Amino acid sequence: MLMKTSTQTRLIQLDSVGINLGASYFGSFTLQVAPGERIAILGPSGAGKSTLLKLMSREWKPATGQVLFNGKTLSSWSLPDLSRHRAILPQASDVAFGLQTDLVIGLGRVARIHDPKLMDIVEASASLAHAAHLLGQRFDTLSGGEQARIQLARVFAQLWDAHDGLILVDEPLAALDPGLQFDLLDSMDAYATARNHALVAILHDINQAMLGFDRLLLVKDGKLVADLPCTREAVPALESLYGISLSCVTDRQGSLVITPLRTSARRRAIDGAMA
Repeated sequence: MLMKTSTQTRLIQLDSVGINLGASYFGSFTLQVAPGERIAILGPSGAGKSTLLKLMSREWKPATGQVLFNGKTLSSWSLPDLSRHRAILPQASDVAFGLQTDLVIGLGRVARIHDPKLMDIVEASASLAHAAHLLGQRFDTLSGGEQARIQLARVFAQLWDAHDGLILVDEPLAALDPGLQFDLLDSMDAYATARNHALVAILHDINQAMLGFDRLLLVKDGKLVADLPCTREAVPALESLYGISLSCVTDRQGSLVITPLRTSARRRAIDGAMA
């Protein structure tokens, strides 16, 4: 099942987009994203989730099809103009050694020639990313989880004073403890809501996707196999995606909680492998 977005509200649109990586072809991907949407990309390891995100971000050029951003081909945007409307948090990013965290966050603002509120935005972004206590430190002395928070603050700073933009994040909650994961999910949601930004995130936790997002893009074997709302009706597609049985219940707050079922056949296979 594929969801459709109104022509008048399309922020980014992929039309039969595909790419060759080695001997593998990923695509073709056809989808639309509207301002303000929350979209989670789920799929097994190696399925093509990061490939899809890189095609959306312009990091990779498609071999087939086209990507439109605000009605213009993505390739026709200048990088400074694009950076004022689209921010990316990759799975891993290199930062020059010895940079202070304030400067790393401020890198999100480099496309702006005149930026009188830079330091105010840096501080506000760090606070929203639960990283205010890390300001003034060297980035390369931080733990992986602390670096992730600084990088998220950089994304916040980049589109702080923009509206109807696009945020693309690849596993933004890795290396973080569970409590902080939910705090940052709340921060991303509040930030995007205030500015009507669309948020597209690669996640591995089904429940985080169901709790904090509106739509699921399910990717498997290099294909977009489903585009579904985050409701109970998505569970069969999730079972097919991961090849497991899932149980779903509603908690006291009315939220859907999904857990894998450890079937007897799966347990026997594990026991046999360990024998």
